[in-house]
Amino acid sequence: MITVREAQQDDAGQIAPLIDLIFDEMELDELDDVPEPGLAKVITRAYQTKTYLSSKASTVVAEADGQVVGVVFGYPSENEDDINRVLINLSKKSTDFKEPYIPDSETHSDEWYLDSIAVDPKFQGRGIGSKLLAAVPRMAMNDGKSVIGLNVDFENPAAKKLYARKGFKTVGTNTIGNHLYDHMQKAVDQPSLLYV
Repeated sequence: MITVREAQQDDAGQIAPLIDLIFDEMELDELDDVPEPGLAKVITRAYQTKTYLSSKASTVVAEADGQVVGVVFGYPSENEDDINRVLINLSKKSTDFKEPYIPDSETHSDEWYLDSIAVDPKFQGRGIGSKLLAAVPRMAMNDGKSVIGLNVDFENPAAKKLYARKGFKTVGTNTIGNHLYDHMQKAVDQPSLLYV
């Protein structure tokens, strides 16, 4: 049984390895010298902040047998600087970072930005990603947004096809790190799955 629910501070340690999967795929040069445990600590601390959990962003998890097996994270585009500031400040305080980590801008204006969606590899293929994606319209509506935006790596055509099937259309491109991304958007429709 998979439960989709709002994340709590106690989930941060289980969210971090899922978000780390995304950072690995992004191959960001500025994180090359950061040891894995140091990055995990910063990610964990970020997902313990009110900024990431409720005040500026929304984090929803999929849980199976008491274990977090998936996560979706996003926020209104106007909150991007506040979200990035959390990572900048946490990386400044970490001895594992030689320089503060300063994320590239990823959003387009006036959208609810789907920053991250990840599923534990051991649980992929069970519809968890679809359940998490189905929670996104409610997250966007809760923040008063009528458009959802996301970035998909040029090197991941399968993900682009999935998002296109879900109604997302390419509206531009972004460079994040050394990768090119299609920026895709779709209008918010009524959510097909409400999380509890």
